[in-house]
Amino acid sequence: MAVTSRPRQARAAASSARSTASAGAAAPSRSRGKAGAASSRPSAGAAASVASVASVAAGAAAAAGAAPQPDAAALSPAAQAFGSSVGLTLQSLASLSLPSDALEQLRADYLEQARQLWNRCMDPSTGTPPSLDDRRFAAPQWGASPLAAFQAGLYLLNARTLVRLADALQGDDKQRQRVRFAVQQLIDAASPSNYLALNPEALARAVETKGESLRAGLQMLMRDLQQGRVSQTDETVFEVGRNVATTEGAVVFENELIQLIEYRPLTEQVHERPILFVPPCINKYYILDLQPENSLVRHAVEQGHRVFVVSWVNPDDSLAAKTWDDYVQHGVIQAIDVVRDIAGQRQVNALGFCVGGTLLATAAAVMKARGDDALASLTLLTSFLDFSRTGVLDIFVDEASVQLREATIGPGAPGGPKLLKGQELATTFSFLRPNDLVWNYVVGNYLKGETPPAFDLLYWNGDSTNLPGPMYCWYLRHTYLQNELIQPGRLSVCGVPVDLSLLDMPAFIYGSREDHIVPWESAYASTRVLRGPRRFVLGASGHIAGVINPPAKGKRSHWTRSLPGGPGTPGAQAQDVEDGSLDAAGWLQQATERPGSWWPEWTAWLASHAGRKVPAPRTPGNARHQPIEPAPGRYVKRRA
Repeated sequence: MAVTSRPRQARAAASSARSTASAGAAAPSRSRGKAGAASSRPSAGAAASVASVASVAAGAAAAAGAAPQPDAAALSPAAQAFGSSVGLTLQSLASLSLPSDALEQLRADYLEQARQLWNRCMDPSTGTPPSLDDRRFAAPQWGASPLAAFQAGLYLLNARTLVRLADALQGDDKQRQRVRFAVQQLIDAASPSNYLALNPEALARAVETKGESLRAGLQMLMRDLQQGRVSQTDETVFEVGRNVATTEGAVVFENELIQLIEYRPLTEQVHERPILFVPPCINKYYILDLQPENSLVRHAVEQGHRVFVVSWVNPDDSLAAKTWDDYVQHGVIQAIDVVRDIAGQRQVNALGFCVGGTLLATAAAVMKARGDDALASLTLLTSFLDFSRTGVLDIFVDEASVQLREATIGPGAPGGPKLLKGQELATTFSFLRPNDLVWNYVVGNYLKGETPPAFDLLYWNGDSTNLPGPMYCWYLRHTYLQNELIQPGRLSVCGVPVDLSLLDMPAFIYGSREDHIVPWESAYASTRVLRGPRRFVLGASGHIAGVINPPAKGKRSHWTRSLPGGPGTPGAQAQDVEDGSLDAAGWLQQATERPGSWWPEWTAWLASHAGRKVPAPRTPGNARHQPIEPAPGRYVKRRA
């Protein structure tokens, strides 16, 4: 990365590369020494901030492509291509530049703000104490000590400066995003609140408890080291089948990839056409059935629907060679066929969540190519079909990273295909929001010795699943990298060409406005891929909390768009009005925000596609598919 500034400035930045972005990037005892140096010479932080961009760029380059290199004589064509791709990545990073005028302005701003911060902290008579507008420094102990206040204020100043530096870079957009992401990771990790010696709140608690908080924190640290992840909730409170995943039902079919659960009706009559839920195979199904008060499964059952759910197996090494085709054919399609057989219906309704929606749409296209219109309607919740805009996840995916996966866990990996471990995926997703899902618990669990509160959603979040390497590699290459799923006939799945544009069943498409996994604009893009009557609803909050939003809670809001002059009741709003003519921004301009959950919008829409009411079945399954065991079944209880 070139920094277009005067040589003297470049040398000064390079000589400061050993400095940290704040008093917290090194070990706690050393960080305190750095903080003391910064206190006496505020301008030192400016050089550290400038130099950090160079070191972060190097780190981003390593993350983008660094990997242990095999013996040159044993290099396969894929490995050679991977090495070439790494070179291109490094070249792109090296081409980034920082305009000298932007650097000068940042330097001047930094010095002035550092001077003001010093005066406010060390000489209160010259002004008001600094505003530490950050929840990490909300405890009164941070403002009670001038040194602690200066330390936190300097960290926030350095963080703002680093972000401005990263944003000022010029060059390839993807490499800029990578540097920006790496800078944010550095910033979040370097917070003085993350280190015991620099956290006055944690130190005060240690004194108050006579060291008990430190003992408890050390115990939790040792336990988390053994389990290989940071505890985000009190996992002793929950048990699958006891107080999560408790909606009554039975497993009526299983193969090596799935168990199919049918739920006991809660109404005397049910709609004759059942609905099949296809959850993401990247997580356990019970995100849709956490507890009775927030279970989408139970809500659908209470609305008079006959509900079936796919429970994906947590694969072990015996399933490491399974492919995307296997998940489509022996997972989704087989589940659809069994549900049709049990219900005695030619068509069923189906709902897919996240990657479950991608699998479901692919399965529907495969069945369509075979002349089988199996789905009466399609519901997609925070799902990608068009992978043009994948948000922050895009920075992790390029030719080099995909080839690395293919070479290590794919079908051609040395020694055969392997599993992508669930904990690796869970850690990656946690570091997309590190302050909320990592450092918050490091501070609370280990520094303060506090047991995290019981939270069913975070218990589910920690119950990770493995994925077969070939299945994952196919998904990564053909969707995230090459976006081929929306290209008619470009891909063959289960032996037939896939054309999503032939899917003409009614579709309900949902996106969450603050979703960092599936940006809502990408969820909305499915309205331009499918060709049947389409309805789009936008919910508040994120990827999970936006979806799991029961009406009784009265939380959040959602946006809908109706035909001109349409009535305003939720039931009447459930109209199929999208034709793909609007982009996402245009849709939002015409949409109306409505209080509360989007679930009533969906159930009203679903009822119009579920057929007449018939007496509810008294027993699950049928003669060919007898109950195997009570819900939630064995597969969901298998830990990674």
